[in-house]
Amino acid sequence: MLDLTPKEVLERTALRINPCKTCQPVGAMYAALGVRRCMPHSHGSQGCCSYHRTVLSRHFKEPAIASSSSFTEGASVFGGRSNINTAAKNVFDMYDPDVIAIHTTCLSETIGDDLGSYIADMEIPEGKTVLYCNTPSYVGSHINGFFNMMIGFINYLTKTTGVKNGKTAVFPGWVNPGDIRELKRIAGLMKLDSIFFPDQSGVLDAPMTGKYEMYPDGGTTREEIAALGDCEAVIALGEIIGIEPSEHLKKKHKVPYTLLPMPVGVAHTDAFVLALQKATKTEVPRELEEERGRLVDLMLDSHQYTSGKKAAIFGDPDVVIGLTSFALETGLIPKYVITGTPKEEVARRVRALLDSYGVTDCTVKANADLFELHQWIKNEPVDLLIGSSYGKQIAKAEDIPFVRAGFPVLDRYGGTLLPVVGYAGGIRLAEKITNALMDRIDRDSSDEDFEVVM
Repeated sequence: MLDLTPKEVLERTALRINPCKTCQPVGAMYAALGVRRCMPHSHGSQGCCSYHRTVLSRHFKEPAIASSSSFTEGASVFGGRSNINTAAKNVFDMYDPDVIAIHTTCLSETIGDDLGSYIADMEIPEGKTVLYCNTPSYVGSHINGFFNMMIGFINYLTKTTGVKNGKTAVFPGWVNPGDIRELKRIAGLMKLDSIFFPDQSGVLDAPMTGKYEMYPDGGTTREEIAALGDCEAVIALGEIIGIEPSEHLKKKHKVPYTLLPMPVGVAHTDAFVLALQKATKTEVPRELEEERGRLVDLMLDSHQYTSGKKAAIFGDPDVVIGLTSFALETGLIPKYVITGTPKEEVARRVRALLDSYGVTDCTVKANADLFELHQWIKNEPVDLLIGSSYGKQIAKAEDIPFVRAGFPVLDRYGGTLLPVVGYAGGIRLAEKITNALMDRIDRDSSDEDFEVVM
Protein backbone atom coordinates (compact mmCIF):
# COMPACT_ATOMS: atom_id res chain seq x y z
CA MET A 1 0.00 0.00 0.00
CA LEU A 2 1.04 3.61 -0.63
CA ASP A 3 2.48 5.23 2.51
CA LEU A 4 0.77 8.64 2.92
CA THR A 5 2.12 9.48 6.36
CA PRO A 6 3.85 12.92 6.51
CA LYS A 7 7.61 12.80 6.08
CA GLU A 8 10.05 15.03 7.93
CA VAL A 9 11.43 17.82 5.73
CA LEU A 10 15.11 18.08 6.57
CA GLU A 11 16.90 21.43 6.74
CA ARG A 12 19.49 22.02 3.99
CA THR A 13 22.16 24.70 4.23
CA ALA A 14 24.58 23.87 1.41
CA LEU A 15 22.20 23.03 -1.43
CA ARG A 16 19.33 24.71 -3.26
CA ILE A 17 16.93 22.69 -5.40
CA ASN A 18 14.62 24.67 -7.72
CA PRO A 19 15.68 28.05 -6.28
CA CYS A 20 13.08 30.71 -5.55
CA LYS A 21 15.37 33.43 -6.90
CA THR A 22 18.00 34.17 -9.51
CA CYS A 23 21.39 35.90 -9.23
CA GLN A 24 22.44 39.49 -8.55
CA PRO A 25 23.50 40.47 -12.11
CA VAL A 26 19.94 39.88 -13.37
CA GLY A 27 18.68 42.50 -10.93
CA ALA A 28 21.49 44.92 -11.80
CA MET A 29 20.73 44.53 -15.49
CA TYR A 30 17.01 45.20 -14.94
CA ALA A 31 17.70 48.29 -12.84
CA ALA A 32 20.06 49.67 -15.52
CA LEU A 33 17.42 49.12 -18.20
CA GLY A 34 15.26 51.57 -16.26
CA VAL A 35 17.63 54.43 -17.17
CA ARG A 36 17.29 56.18 -20.53
CA ARG A 37 19.98 55.45 -23.13
CA CYS A 38 21.81 53.16 -20.74
CA MET A 39 23.71 50.03 -21.80
CA PRO A 40 23.96 47.43 -19.03
CA HIS A 41 27.38 45.78 -19.12
CA SER A 42 28.28 42.39 -17.67
CA HIS A 43 31.91 42.25 -16.50
CA GLY A 44 32.48 38.53 -16.96
CA SER A 45 32.00 35.83 -19.56
CA GLN A 46 29.62 36.00 -22.52
CA GLY A 47 27.68 33.05 -21.13
CA CYS A 48 26.75 34.95 -17.96
CA CYS A 49 25.50 37.92 -19.93
CA SER A 50 23.53 35.70 -22.29
CA TYR A 51 21.79 33.90 -19.43
CA HIS A 52 20.81 37.12 -17.66
CA ARG A 53 19.48 38.65 -20.87
CA THR A 54 17.54 35.46 -21.61
CA VAL A 55 15.76 35.47 -18.25
CA LEU A 56 14.69 39.09 -18.69
CA SER A 57 13.71 38.64 -22.35
CA ARG A 58 11.58 35.57 -21.56
CA HIS A 59 9.74 37.40 -18.79
CA PHE A 60 9.17 40.73 -20.57
CA LYS A 61 8.89 39.29 -24.11
CA GLU A 62 11.15 42.16 -25.20
CA PRO A 63 14.85 42.41 -26.12
CA ALA A 64 16.97 43.00 -23.00
CA ILE A 65 20.06 44.73 -24.38
CA ALA A 66 23.42 44.30 -22.65
CA SER A 67 27.12 44.05 -23.50
CA SER A 68 29.85 41.87 -22.05
CA SER A 69 33.57 42.01 -21.19
CA SER A 70 33.82 38.54 -22.79
CA PHE A 71 36.25 36.95 -20.33
CA THR A 72 38.34 34.04 -21.55
CA GLU A 73 41.03 32.08 -19.71
CA GLY A 74 43.51 34.98 -19.81
CA ALA A 75 41.19 37.55 -18.23
CA SER A 76 40.06 34.97 -15.67
CA VAL A 77 43.65 34.60 -14.46
CA PHE A 78 45.23 38.01 -15.02
CA GLY A 79 42.21 40.30 -14.59
CA GLY A 80 39.77 42.06 -16.87
CA ARG A 81 41.26 45.57 -17.17
CA SER A 82 42.08 45.18 -20.85
CA ASN A 83 38.69 43.60 -21.54
CA ILE A 84 36.66 46.39 -19.94
CA ASN A 85 38.72 49.13 -21.61
CA THR A 86 38.23 47.56 -25.03
CA ALA A 87 34.57 46.81 -24.34
CA ALA A 88 33.76 50.37 -23.22
CA LYS A 89 35.39 51.84 -26.34
CA ASN A 90 33.57 49.42 -28.62
CA VAL A 91 30.20 50.01 -26.94
CA PHE A 92 30.49 53.79 -27.20
CA ASP A 93 31.68 53.57 -30.82
CA MET A 94 29.05 51.07 -31.98
CA TYR A 95 25.98 51.68 -29.82
CA ASP A 96 26.46 55.27 -28.55
CA PRO A 97 24.77 55.00 -25.12
CA ASP A 98 24.83 57.92 -22.69
CA VAL A 99 25.67 55.57 -19.81
CA ILE A 100 27.44 52.22 -19.51
CA ALA A 101 26.35 50.62 -16.25
CA ILE A 102 28.78 47.83 -15.33
CA HIS A 103 27.93 45.02 -12.95
CA THR A 104 30.32 42.31 -11.85
CA THR A 105 29.82 38.53 -12.01
CA CYS A 106 31.14 35.50 -10.11
CA LEU A 107 34.27 35.49 -12.25
CA SER A 108 35.32 39.13 -11.85
CA GLU A 109 34.37 39.15 -8.16
CA THR A 110 36.39 36.03 -7.41
CA ILE A 111 39.57 37.37 -9.01
CA GLY A 112 39.03 40.74 -7.33
CA ASP A 113 38.86 43.15 -10.27
CA ASP A 114 38.97 46.76 -9.04
CA LEU A 115 36.44 48.38 -11.36
CA GLY A 116 36.61 51.72 -9.56
CA SER A 117 40.26 52.15 -10.52
CA TYR A 118 39.67 50.77 -14.03
CA ILE A 119 36.97 53.38 -14.67
CA ALA A 120 39.09 56.18 -13.17
CA ASP A 121 41.82 55.41 -15.71
CA MET A 122 39.48 55.08 -18.71
CA GLU A 123 39.28 57.52 -21.59
CA ILE A 124 35.55 58.23 -21.50
CA PRO A 125 34.05 60.34 -24.33
CA GLU A 126 32.84 63.79 -23.32
CA GLY A 127 29.26 63.82 -22.13
CA LYS A 128 29.25 60.07 -21.44
CA THR A 129 29.24 58.19 -18.13
CA VAL A 130 30.65 54.84 -17.03
CA LEU A 131 29.65 53.56 -13.59
CA TYR A 132 29.62 50.25 -11.78
CA CYS A 133 28.37 48.23 -8.85
CA ASN A 134 29.48 44.95 -7.25
CA THR A 135 27.08 42.06 -7.79
CA PRO A 136 28.65 38.72 -6.83
CA SER A 137 26.30 36.01 -8.06
CA TYR A 138 27.00 33.72 -5.11
CA VAL A 139 25.64 36.22 -2.55
CA GLY A 140 22.03 37.33 -2.09
CA SER A 141 19.69 37.32 -5.08
CA HIS A 142 18.53 39.47 -7.99
CA ILE A 143 16.92 41.77 -5.42
CA ASN A 144 20.36 42.64 -4.03
CA GLY A 145 21.66 43.25 -7.53
CA PHE A 146 18.78 45.62 -8.24
CA PHE A 147 19.37 47.89 -5.26
CA ASN A 148 23.16 47.67 -5.64
CA MET A 149 22.85 49.06 -9.17
CA MET A 150 20.58 51.82 -7.88
CA ILE A 151 23.32 52.70 -5.38
CA GLY A 152 25.85 52.70 -8.22
CA PHE A 153 23.82 55.33 -10.08
CA ILE A 154 23.38 57.36 -6.89
CA ASN A 155 27.15 57.24 -6.25
CA TYR A 156 28.16 58.40 -9.70
CA LEU A 157 25.37 60.73 -10.85
CA THR A 158 23.49 62.39 -7.98
CA LYS A 159 24.41 65.96 -7.15
CA THR A 160 23.11 68.76 -4.97
CA THR A 161 22.90 72.48 -5.63
CA GLY A 162 21.91 73.25 -2.08
CA VAL A 163 18.45 74.33 -3.27
CA LYS A 164 15.49 71.95 -3.13
CA ASN A 165 13.80 71.34 -6.48
CA GLY A 166 10.32 70.68 -5.06
CA LYS A 167 10.21 67.14 -6.43
CA THR A 168 9.59 63.87 -4.62
CA ALA A 169 11.56 60.82 -5.71
CA VAL A 170 9.67 57.54 -5.95
CA PHE A 171 11.64 54.30 -5.85
CA PRO A 172 9.10 51.80 -7.25
CA GLY A 173 11.24 48.73 -6.56
CA TRP A 174 11.23 45.56 -8.65
CA VAL A 175 7.89 45.72 -10.43
CA ASN A 176 6.73 45.35 -14.03
CA PRO A 177 6.39 48.28 -16.44
CA GLY A 178 2.61 48.02 -16.13
CA ASP A 179 2.94 48.47 -12.37
CA ILE A 180 5.12 51.55 -12.82
CA ARG A 181 2.56 53.07 -15.18
CA GLU A 182 -0.14 52.51 -12.57
CA LEU A 183 2.00 54.02 -9.79
CA LYS A 184 2.73 57.04 -11.99
CA ARG A 185 -0.98 57.41 -12.76
CA ILE A 186 -1.84 57.40 -9.06
CA ALA A 187 0.95 59.89 -8.34
CA GLY A 188 -0.36 62.09 -11.17
CA LEU A 189 -3.90 62.00 -9.80
CA MET A 190 -2.47 63.12 -6.47
CA LYS A 191 -0.58 65.93 -8.29
CA LEU A 192 2.85 64.72 -7.14
CA ASP A 193 5.80 66.35 -8.90
CA SER A 194 7.92 63.21 -9.02
CA ILE A 195 11.01 61.45 -10.32
CA PHE A 196 10.57 57.69 -10.67
CA PHE A 197 13.87 55.81 -10.44
CA PRO A 198 14.42 53.37 -12.03
CA ASP A 199 11.61 53.49 -14.58
CA GLN A 200 11.35 50.57 -17.03
CA SER A 201 8.03 51.75 -18.46
CA GLY A 202 8.50 52.74 -22.08
CA VAL A 203 11.64 50.59 -22.24
CA LEU A 204 10.57 46.99 -21.66
CA ASP A 205 7.02 47.62 -22.88
CA ALA A 206 7.89 49.88 -25.82
CA PRO A 207 5.20 49.95 -28.51
CA MET A 208 5.59 48.33 -31.91
CA THR A 209 6.25 51.08 -34.46
CA GLY A 210 7.80 49.11 -37.30
CA LYS A 211 11.25 50.47 -36.51
CA TYR A 212 13.61 49.01 -33.90
CA GLU A 213 14.97 51.52 -31.40
CA MET A 214 17.86 50.29 -29.27
CA TYR A 215 17.07 53.01 -26.73
CA PRO A 216 13.32 53.67 -26.50
CA ASP A 217 12.04 56.94 -25.05
CA GLY A 218 11.29 55.51 -21.61
CA GLY A 219 13.51 55.38 -18.54
CA THR A 220 14.80 57.82 -15.95
CA THR A 221 17.15 60.38 -17.50
CA ARG A 222 20.64 61.18 -16.23
CA GLU A 223 19.43 64.68 -15.38
CA GLU A 224 16.61 63.28 -13.26
CA ILE A 225 19.02 60.98 -11.41
CA ALA A 226 21.36 63.91 -10.80
CA ALA A 227 18.39 65.86 -9.38
CA LEU A 228 17.66 63.19 -6.75
CA GLY A 229 20.09 64.94 -4.41
CA ASP A 230 17.88 68.06 -4.39
CA CYS A 231 14.56 66.25 -3.92
CA GLU A 232 12.32 67.12 -1.01
CA ALA A 233 11.93 63.47 -0.02
CA VAL A 234 11.89 59.88 -1.22
CA ILE A 235 8.93 57.49 -1.15
CA ALA A 236 10.44 54.01 -1.38
CA LEU A 237 8.05 51.19 -2.23
CA GLY A 238 9.18 47.83 -0.95
CA GLU A 239 10.49 47.56 2.59
CA ILE A 240 13.27 45.16 1.60
CA ILE A 241 14.42 46.49 -1.77
CA GLY A 242 13.97 50.17 -0.93
CA ILE A 243 15.89 50.56 2.31
CA GLU A 244 19.47 50.41 0.98
CA PRO A 245 19.26 53.03 -1.81
CA SER A 246 17.09 55.29 0.37
CA GLU A 247 19.61 55.17 3.20
CA HIS A 248 22.45 55.78 0.76
CA LEU A 249 20.80 58.88 -0.72
CA LYS A 250 20.01 60.15 2.77
CA LYS A 251 23.63 59.77 3.89
CA LYS A 252 25.00 61.37 0.73
CA HIS A 253 22.57 64.27 0.31
CA LYS A 254 20.42 64.29 3.48
CA VAL A 255 17.22 63.51 1.55
CA PRO A 256 14.64 62.07 3.99
CA TYR A 257 12.66 59.01 2.98
CA THR A 258 9.45 57.17 3.77
CA LEU A 259 9.64 53.38 3.49
CA LEU A 260 6.36 51.69 2.51
CA PRO A 261 5.30 48.16 1.64
CA MET A 262 4.66 47.37 -2.00
CA PRO A 263 1.15 48.80 -2.63
CA VAL A 264 -0.59 45.48 -3.30
CA GLY A 265 -4.12 45.23 -1.92
CA VAL A 266 -6.27 47.69 -0.01
CA ALA A 267 -4.25 48.48 3.11
CA HIS A 268 -0.89 48.83 1.38
CA THR A 269 -2.33 50.98 -1.42
CA ASP A 270 -4.03 53.13 1.22
CA ALA A 271 -0.61 53.69 2.82
CA PHE A 272 0.83 54.80 -0.53
CA VAL A 273 -2.04 57.17 -1.26
CA LEU A 274 -1.82 58.69 2.23
CA ALA A 275 1.93 59.23 1.77
CA LEU A 276 1.20 61.04 -1.49
CA GLN A 277 -1.47 63.09 0.24
CA LYS A 278 1.00 64.09 2.94
CA ALA A 279 3.57 65.10 0.31
CA THR A 280 1.17 67.13 -1.86
CA LYS A 281 -1.43 68.34 0.68
CA THR A 282 -3.99 67.30 -1.95
CA GLU A 283 -7.39 65.72 -1.38
CA VAL A 284 -7.73 62.15 -2.62
CA PRO A 285 -9.62 62.44 -5.93
CA ARG A 286 -12.98 60.80 -6.44
CA GLU A 287 -11.50 58.56 -9.15
CA LEU A 288 -9.24 56.81 -6.63
CA GLU A 289 -11.99 56.57 -4.01
CA GLU A 290 -14.27 54.89 -6.55
CA GLU A 291 -11.53 52.46 -7.60
CA ARG A 292 -11.01 51.52 -3.97
CA GLY A 293 -14.75 50.98 -3.57
CA ARG A 294 -14.91 48.73 -6.62
CA LEU A 295 -12.04 46.63 -5.29
CA VAL A 296 -13.69 46.23 -1.88
CA ASP A 297 -17.00 45.38 -3.57
CA LEU A 298 -15.36 42.69 -5.68
CA MET A 299 -13.63 41.22 -2.62
CA LEU A 300 -16.97 41.04 -0.81
CA ASP A 301 -18.72 39.50 -3.83
CA SER A 302 -16.08 36.80 -4.21
CA HIS A 303 -15.55 36.15 -0.50
CA GLN A 304 -17.61 32.95 -0.55
CA TYR A 305 -15.02 31.38 -2.89
CA THR A 306 -11.85 32.66 -1.23
CA SER A 307 -12.73 32.53 2.46
CA GLY A 308 -10.88 29.82 4.35
CA LYS A 309 -8.96 28.53 1.34
CA LYS A 310 -5.30 27.75 2.11
CA ALA A 311 -2.62 29.32 -0.08
CA ALA A 312 1.11 28.92 -0.64
CA ILE A 313 2.79 32.20 -1.63
CA PHE A 314 6.34 32.46 -2.96
CA GLY A 315 8.57 34.89 -4.85
CA ASP A 316 10.49 38.11 -4.28
CA PRO A 317 10.43 39.56 -0.74
CA ASP A 318 8.35 42.70 -1.26
CA VAL A 319 5.94 41.02 -3.66
CA VAL A 320 5.48 38.18 -1.17
CA ILE A 321 4.71 40.64 1.63
CA GLY A 322 2.19 42.43 -0.60
CA LEU A 323 0.55 39.22 -1.82
CA THR A 324 0.30 37.91 1.75
CA SER A 325 -1.43 41.11 2.87
CA PHE A 326 -3.87 40.93 -0.04
CA ALA A 327 -4.53 37.22 0.50
CA LEU A 328 -5.47 37.91 4.11
CA GLU A 329 -7.78 40.72 3.01
CA THR A 330 -9.62 38.35 0.65
CA GLY A 331 -10.10 35.71 3.33
CA LEU A 332 -7.42 33.34 2.08
CA ILE A 333 -5.31 31.67 4.77
CA PRO A 334 -1.59 31.68 3.97
CA LYS A 335 -0.23 28.25 4.81
CA TYR A 336 3.30 28.61 3.42
CA VAL A 337 5.07 31.87 2.61
CA ILE A 338 8.63 31.72 1.28
CA THR A 339 11.21 33.79 -0.56
CA GLY A 340 14.59 32.75 -1.91
CA THR A 341 16.27 36.02 -0.92
CA PRO A 342 18.26 35.62 2.33
CA LYS A 343 16.61 38.50 4.22
CA GLU A 344 15.16 37.50 7.60
CA GLU A 345 13.32 40.81 7.77
CA VAL A 346 10.89 39.33 5.22
CA ALA A 347 9.83 36.61 7.68
CA ARG A 348 9.36 39.19 10.44
CA ARG A 349 7.16 41.38 8.23
CA VAL A 350 5.04 38.43 7.11
CA ARG A 351 4.61 37.11 10.65
CA ALA A 352 3.48 40.56 11.79
CA LEU A 353 0.78 40.50 9.08
CA LEU A 354 -0.31 37.00 10.07
CA ASP A 355 -0.49 38.00 13.74
CA SER A 356 -2.70 40.98 12.91
CA TYR A 357 -5.22 38.58 11.35
CA GLY A 358 -4.85 35.90 14.01
CA VAL A 359 -3.33 33.34 11.61
CA THR A 360 -1.01 31.01 13.50
CA ASP A 361 -0.57 27.82 11.48
CA CYS A 362 1.68 29.19 8.73
CA THR A 363 5.25 28.28 7.77
CA VAL A 364 7.24 31.40 6.86
CA LYS A 365 10.82 31.20 5.62
CA ALA A 366 13.37 33.37 3.85
CA ASN A 367 16.26 31.83 1.90
CA ALA A 368 14.06 28.83 1.05
CA ASP A 369 13.61 26.94 -2.21
CA LEU A 370 10.69 25.43 -4.09
CA PHE A 371 11.74 21.81 -3.50
CA GLU A 372 11.32 22.48 0.20
CA LEU A 373 7.93 24.09 -0.43
CA HIS A 374 6.90 21.05 -2.46
CA GLN A 375 7.76 18.70 0.41
CA TRP A 376 5.66 20.76 2.83
CA ILE A 377 2.72 20.72 0.40
CA LYS A 378 2.98 16.94 0.05
CA ASN A 379 2.61 16.67 3.83
CA GLU A 380 -0.17 19.27 4.13
CA PRO A 381 -1.79 20.31 0.82
CA VAL A 382 -3.08 23.78 -0.05
CA ASP A 383 -5.94 25.00 -2.24
CA LEU A 384 -3.99 27.58 -4.23
CA LEU A 385 -0.45 28.49 -5.33
CA ILE A 386 0.51 32.13 -5.95
CA GLY A 387 3.96 32.92 -7.36
CA SER A 388 6.34 32.83 -10.32
CA SER A 389 6.44 30.30 -13.15
CA TYR A 390 8.95 28.24 -11.20
CA GLY A 391 6.04 26.84 -9.17
CA LYS A 392 4.44 25.36 -12.27
CA GLN A 393 5.74 21.83 -11.72
CA ILE A 394 4.47 21.80 -8.12
CA ALA A 395 1.02 22.84 -9.37
CA LYS A 396 1.05 20.10 -11.99
CA ALA A 397 2.38 17.39 -9.69
CA GLU A 398 -0.05 18.14 -6.86
CA ASP A 399 -2.98 19.28 -9.03
CA ILE A 400 -3.32 22.71 -7.40
CA PRO A 401 -4.83 25.86 -8.99
CA PHE A 402 -2.02 28.27 -9.78
CA VAL A 403 -2.02 32.08 -10.09
CA ARG A 404 1.15 33.45 -11.66
CA ALA A 405 2.48 36.66 -10.12
CA GLY A 406 5.88 38.25 -9.60
CA PHE A 407 9.14 37.46 -11.41
CA PRO A 408 9.71 35.58 -13.58
CA VAL A 409 6.53 34.64 -15.41
CA LEU A 410 7.90 32.81 -18.43
CA ASP A 411 4.91 30.85 -19.70
CA ARG A 412 2.15 33.48 -19.93
CA TYR A 413 1.76 36.70 -21.90
CA GLY A 414 0.56 40.21 -21.05
CA GLY A 415 1.30 40.15 -17.33
CA THR A 416 4.11 42.71 -17.56
CA LEU A 417 1.71 45.22 -19.15
CA LEU A 418 -0.99 44.92 -16.50
CA PRO A 419 -0.59 46.04 -12.87
CA VAL A 420 -0.94 44.15 -9.62
CA VAL A 421 -0.27 47.32 -7.60
CA GLY A 422 -2.82 49.93 -6.64
CA TYR A 423 -6.58 49.46 -6.43
CA ALA A 424 -6.76 48.61 -10.15
CA GLY A 425 -4.07 45.98 -9.66
CA GLY A 426 -5.99 44.58 -6.70
CA ILE A 427 -9.06 44.17 -8.90
CA ARG A 428 -6.98 42.20 -11.39
CA LEU A 429 -5.49 40.00 -8.67
CA ALA A 430 -8.89 39.35 -7.07
CA GLU A 431 -10.28 38.33 -10.45
CA LYS A 432 -7.38 35.97 -11.16
CA ILE A 433 -7.50 34.34 -7.71
CA THR A 434 -11.27 33.92 -7.62
CA ASN A 435 -11.52 32.58 -11.14
CA ALA A 436 -8.71 30.08 -10.54
CA LEU A 437 -10.63 28.69 -7.58
CA MET A 438 -13.93 28.72 -9.50
CA ASP A 439 -12.33 26.93 -12.45
CA ARG A 440 -11.37 24.15 -10.07
CA ILE A 441 -14.95 23.96 -8.73
CA ASP A 442 -16.27 23.73 -12.31
CA ARG A 443 -13.76 21.03 -13.21
CA ASP A 444 -14.52 18.86 -10.20
CA SER A 445 -18.31 19.27 -10.20
CA SER A 446 -20.74 17.20 -12.22
CA ASP A 447 -23.46 18.74 -14.36
CA GLU A 448 -26.02 17.69 -11.77
CA ASP A 449 -24.41 19.97 -9.20
CA PHE A 450 -25.46 22.97 -11.30
CA GLU A 451 -29.02 21.91 -12.01
CA VAL A 452 -31.61 24.37 -10.76
CA VAL A 453 -34.42 22.79 -8.77
CA MET A 454 -37.68 24.43 -9.90
